[in-house]
Amino acid sequence: MDLTPKRLGPDDAPLAEVLLLMRDCFAYMEGRIDPPSSLGQVTPASLRETAAKDEVWCIGSPPIACMILTQQQCVLYLGKVCVAASHQRLGLARHLITHAESRARAMSLNTLELQTRVELEDNHATFKALGFVEYARTAHPGFDRPTSITLRKTLV
Repeated sequence: MDLTPKRLGPDDAPLAEVLLLMRDCFAYMEGRIDPPSSLGQVTPASLRETAAKDEVWCIGSPPIACMILTQQQCVLYLGKVCVAASHQRLGLARHLITHAESRARAMSLNTLELQTRVELEDNHATFKALGFVEYARTAHPGFDRPTSITLRKTLV
């Protein structure tokens, strides 16, 4: 299997399959996180808009892993990092993170950043094993407690 991440543009047909992959990967969060994931607001049209301004990457055809990279002021933000359940524990998340590191370096950025929900302890452990450390805790609007954990990885 070719593990080379492929960047998708706004007109690429696999974007619809990426959205399905994201929905499958995030489905287990329903009822576990509050507020619900912003993925519920992602539509095919909004994902095309994202692909036009940010970077949507996937592995496989059909996609079995994906992520969205957004260049921010001093970090490269990783969003919607997903690996299909059938392909977990094969190193694909690590492969995506390594690719994100390469993209960050190409953009002259030395930090990766992502967020995960407080309730998703398995995600915390996965990203910590990939070299991320907790940077901050934040609350979604209307919440008086932290709902998200921001993790960062400094590139050396």
